[in-house]
Amino acid sequence: MSQETKSKNKNADKANEQKKAQSNTKSEKRAEKKKQKQKEKKYIRRVVPIWAKVLIVVVSSLFALMIGLIVGFSMLGDGHPIDVLKWETWQHIIDFVQVEK
Repeated sequence: MSQETKSKNKNADKANEQKKAQSNTKSEKRAEKKKQKQKEKKYIRRVVPIWAKVLIVVVSSLFALMIGLIVGFSMLGDGHPIDVLKWETWQHIIDFVQVEK
């Protein structure tokens, strides 16, 4: 090999070593920052607990279902709006749908 190619290879090797050293220091810096964040981590108290959120969703869904039944029964079915909440109405629907064997 000529002197020029040897010197180019040496320069390339030095550049690669410098890049590796820089990447090592970057990864070390990241690791240090991560450790500091873990030490500084504060626990946040929730304003509304998860069980309360689930309860709110269930109750609001049931409320929306009842409102939908009342509107549908009174407007589409031409019935009295409160009749949809009575058991006799549902028993009549069940008897109507059931097929006798």
